[in-house]
Amino acid sequence: VQLQAYGGGLVQPGGSLRLSCAASGRTISNLAMGWFRQAPGKEREFLADISWNGASTSYADSVKGRFTISKDNDKNTLYLQMNSLKPEDTAVYYCAASVYQYRSRLYADDRKYWGKGTLVTVSS
Repeated sequence: VQLQAYGGGLVQPGGSLRLSCAASGRTISNLAMGWFRQAPGKEREFLADISWNGASTSYADSVKGRFTISKDNDKNTLYLQMNSLKPEDTAVYYCAASVYQYRSRLYADDRKYWGKGTLVTVSS
């Protein structure tokens, strides 16, 4: 599966953005997926994941209550709604999908497909 994240840009603190991750090559309907980010000089950070059927989600403490992950299997697209953005949310955002089917989470040790990132800049 090929993944492409888009929807990044410049937003003021307190603002919102919705990132999308379009998948091609196969359906994502039976794949757990997730979002990560990497800020300059920092390691890649897990943000959120969603089970293959969308029934369960999990979030990093840094974004819990502000970000919402969802997937639309009909559109073969993963989303990340980001609200109450802070300057420390500035990073390149990446989407990923599990190589394995029917996972309840995007486990850290699972092999993953990775998409190209999209830059989010939070600044006034």
